[in-house]
Amino acid sequence: EFPGGKIENGETEKDALIREIKEEMKCDLIVGDKVTTTTYEYDFGIVNLTTYKCELNNKKPTLTEHKEIKWVGKNELDKLEWAPADIPAVRRIIEEN
Repeated sequence: EFPGGKIENGETEKDALIREIKEEMKCDLIVGDKVTTTTYEYDFGIVNLTTYKCELNNKKPTLTEHKEIKWVGKNELDKLEWAPADIPAVRRIIEEN
């Protein structure tokens, strides 16, 4: 799944993403263009997921919440197992020129 998390009061989507990556991976990033927004209904509730293109701004990530991290090219994305809410963003990234 993509890293990220919930938006706190007073945060923009981009601010929340920057904060979450700093918490989860101990690194800074530059948030780029929005890829897509997806709404998916799981058994436990509805998830609204907005995906952005990002670039790491400094140092190698240090994971604090995830077990592993994997960097892959867009042509390899369809070989990974994704959470259902992530699939529309993955497809959009693969289809881009």
